[in-house]
Amino acid sequence: MSSAKKNGIFLLSLAVLVALGGGVACQKKAAEGQVAEVQKAVNEFDGTVRAALGRYMYLSTAQGFDIVLPGFDAATLVGKTVKIKGNLLVDHPPVFLADSVELKDASGAGSNVYTRSQEFQPEDFVEFKSREAVPALTITGVAKPEEWEGKAQGKVYGKLQKGDVTYIVLSDDKGKETAKIIVDSVTAYSNYYLNKLKLFDKFWFYVNVKDSVDKKIRPKTKEIFHADVIGAGLF
Repeated sequence: MSSAKKNGIFLLSLAVLVALGGGVACQKKAAEGQVAEVQKAVNEFDGTVRAALGRYMYLSTAQGFDIVLPGFDAATLVGKTVKIKGNLLVDHPPVFLADSVELKDASGAGSNVYTRSQEFQPEDFVEFKSREAVPALTITGVAKPEEWEGKAQGKVYGKLQKGDVTYIVLSDDKGKETAKIIVDSVTAYSNYYLNKLKLFDKFWFYVNVKDSVDKKIRPKTKEIFHADVIGAGLF
C-alpha cells in the first residue's frame, strides 16, 4: 500500500473517532480539516474484493471505507482483483464513491468494468451521527413490554438467526436466550455490513420498532415484537 493511502486511512480513522466522540468546537474543526486532507490524499485503491452486496463493496486494502458503486451490482466482483478510482464523500464518511473500476487479469492488465453515471443517494445508508441518537433497548425478557413498546427506534445486541422467519436473538450475560425479535426487513447496507463482518456472530442492530407479539404467545415462542433493521455493526 502506498504511503499516501496509509496516511489517508490513518487520517480518516482519526477524523471519524473525533467526530464520534462529539468533542468541542475546536475538535470538530480539526476533524473537518483532517477529512479534507483525506479527500486529497486518497483517490484510488488496488486489491481483491472481499465482500460485496448491492452497490456496496469492501477491499481489505481499503480498511475503514465502504466503496459504493451506484447503479452496479458489486457482488459480481467478489474475489476479483480490481483498481478503483474515486473520492471519499466528506458529508457521508466512510463512503468512498467509485468513479471507475478496472478489472485486472492474471498478467496485471486491466479492463474497465464500471464508470459512474449516477450520484450517491443515501437511501439505506445510516450516518454515524444518526446512530448516536438511537437509544439502546434494555430487554430482560418477554414479560416487560414497557422495555420496547412506545419506542420508535432502538438498538439491540444480538445474533441474526435466519430461517422461514428471521430473528434477532437476544441473550443474557450467561448466554441464555431471553427473547427474539421478528425481523420483517433488512436494508441492503445492513446486509452488506453483516456480510463484511462475517467472522463475527453478534452485532448491534439498529431497528424500527413495530407491532408487539400477542402477550399470550410471547412466553412460548419468546417472540416480542416485529422490527425493520436499518443498521448493523460492531458498535
